[in-house]
Amino acid sequence: MSKQVKGVKGPLIFSAVLAAIAGIATMVFSTGGGTRELRVDLGLTAAGIAFIASLVISALLLMTEKPNDDHLGKGTGINRSSSKIPGGSANVDEHGNPRGAKPKTDDDPR
Repeated sequence: MSKQVKGVKGPLIFSAVLAAIAGIATMVFSTGGGTRELRVDLGLTAAGIAFIASLVISALLLMTEKPNDDHLGKGTGINRSSSKIPGGSANVDEHGNPRGAKPKTDDDPR
């Protein structure tokens, strides 16, 4: 399995381009016509929101795509089967009572 180094340059460029498109589109469409001035305040607000939102989504997608290291799937240091655990499922009968224990009856005083 080859290890690829994931950088931050790709998501940053993607977020910046998306923010620029959102900012320019908001400035142009919020003017309401060709005789009015551009709404730079709305454009910067839309660009900032688009930048942050796309950067967060890109980061989440990169984190979920990251595979585990090879040594994590080997099972070293953990009990991978409950039947090998002392007191685990191998030591319980079909009723959930520990093996070798006297079965519970309704006649027993509590």
